[in-house]
Amino acid sequence: MSRAADVPTEARVRRFMEQYMAECTDNGTRPSVLTLATKLGLSNTTFRRHFPDLAKEISTIRSNPEPAAGAEKHPSPYEILAARNAKLRRTNRSLTENLRFAAAQIQHLAVDNARLREALEDSTKVTRIDRTGRPGH
Repeated sequence: MSRAADVPTEARVRRFMEQYMAECTDNGTRPSVLTLATKLGLSNTTFRRHFPDLAKEISTIRSNPEPAAGAEKHPSPYEILAARNAKLRRTNRSLTENLRFAAAQIQHLAVDNARLREALEDSTKVTRIDRTGRPGH
């Protein structure tokens, strides 16, 4: 167990902490209570016992890191996959709608074609031989 004389003053710990936080910001790493305690020559438990507010402050910064001003946020592989999946779903939905529209157009054209063919045959007095099974024609 550490003696009270071995524990640095809060002002000294704050200076170390500010310096350590600046290093973390420059390196792009997240701060750690354990690392700061080690730099001060203290165990993690001793540091947390004597400086609970500072330990809580570091823990909060570690759990909620702020992005650096000039740093770009790169998407994670999961985010990339989710974005691709969403894009594929939108494309699939659009293609499905286009296919339904095309099928409806083909049906409409087939009906128009049959009407026009019948009108042409009636006007030219052509009798079709292949109309088996349809009485009256």
